[in-house]
Amino acid sequence: MKLALHWQILIALILAVLAGTLLGESATFLKVCGMVGTLFLNALKMLIVPLILAALMNGLIGGAEQGGLGRLGALTFGFYVGTGLIAILTGLFWANLLTPGVIDGQPAAPLLGLSGDAGAIVAQVQEKGAQDLWAVLVRMVPTNPVAAAANGDMLGLVTFGLLFGWALSQLPGELRSTQAAFWKGVYEAMTRLTALVMHGAPIGVFAIVTGTVAKTGMSALQPLLLFMLAVVAGLLTHALIALPLVLKLVARVPPFALHRAMAPALLTAFSTSSSNATLPLTMDCIENKAKVPRRVSGFVLPIGANINTDGSALYECVAAIFIAQAYGLDLSFGAQFTVVALALVTAVGVAGIPSASLVAIAVILSAIGLPLEGVGLILAVDRVLDMCRTALNVLGDSAATVSVARLSGEDGVFDQPALKLRS
Repeated sequence: MKLALHWQILIALILAVLAGTLLGESATFLKVCGMVGTLFLNALKMLIVPLILAALMNGLIGGAEQGGLGRLGALTFGFYVGTGLIAILTGLFWANLLTPGVIDGQPAAPLLGLSGDAGAIVAQVQEKGAQDLWAVLVRMVPTNPVAAAANGDMLGLVTFGLLFGWALSQLPGELRSTQAAFWKGVYEAMTRLTALVMHGAPIGVFAIVTGTVAKTGMSALQPLLLFMLAVVAGLLTHALIALPLVLKLVARVPPFALHRAMAPALLTAFSTSSSNATLPLTMDCIENKAKVPRRVSGFVLPIGANINTDGSALYECVAAIFIAQAYGLDLSFGAQFTVVALALVTAVGVAGIPSASLVAIAVILSAIGLPLEGVGLILAVDRVLDMCRTALNVLGDSAATVSVARLSGEDGVFDQPALKLRS
């Protein structure tokens, strides 16, 4: 029986620690590991532009075809954007509070084996205009979308993708159907290509972590553990404070009733790391325990499983700040605004893709001028964090469904009186 990918990565991680400890002094060995690790990171980077564009087009055209621009759709997308922004800001808070990329007052890049020149990276970040909020806003509208893609200016490319996708969604019947079929084909092809690249993840992890252990020993564990702590703290804050407050103030239902109702789905999401695989159980819990009508759950939950990723967005934000801290960068408000904006958009754009967060993190790092080498180290601890953030994604989908149902004036949700907000 073939081992699941996460077990392959775990085995590769263990072997990498052993190989780095025993064979680390071999220059040839380190050179081979560096080459293999670079190839893996290049393969991830190769996916970014076509995947983001196809996902955005596919989602926007599909939303129009499902009538997603009506009241129910407006409430759904508004809730998802709002809670996603709260999740990202929560991650930003914990990343700045715990500073996992700084150990004993010093950037953790040497401990992590990151080889980038910090001075050159600072200059690159400044060149991209990330320290100036107004420059960031100007970069959101590219003069040449093709050049933006070639130069790694993902903020401008995403803006173009959103506008172009909206324009496609407004086309008349046959033209829109043709475009929908085309972009769906591209999206499915990129999904398969992403899965193919991720089959090489164990080899990539082995090469990257082996090189790190060979150069630094086990010192990389401390910043990685702090990174995990920052992510988990953010996820718990969002799950136990932010979402309950939203349920109390917006949906006006008992704040923790949803957690009890969704327990089977949350446990399934945690064990499978897949919102889509958990969707049937999520719908069962939300309809039979939370008493949300199928008219609402059948619309909100499938959309949420593909675009609502509070946990993933929070994770991407913490990861980007962690890597920036490791290089000794004190990101300005403008740079952090870029991180927040891209985490919000890419979490939507690549949702539903295996290991989607890694692709999204690569987008964010490229946008603010940081190397991608830190992605390989994050991959070493990604599986456990993936389980945690998937559970939060499902909880966020459920909170959205309950809130949209209540704001739509549905009776009987958690046996609460209707809010009578029908227009």
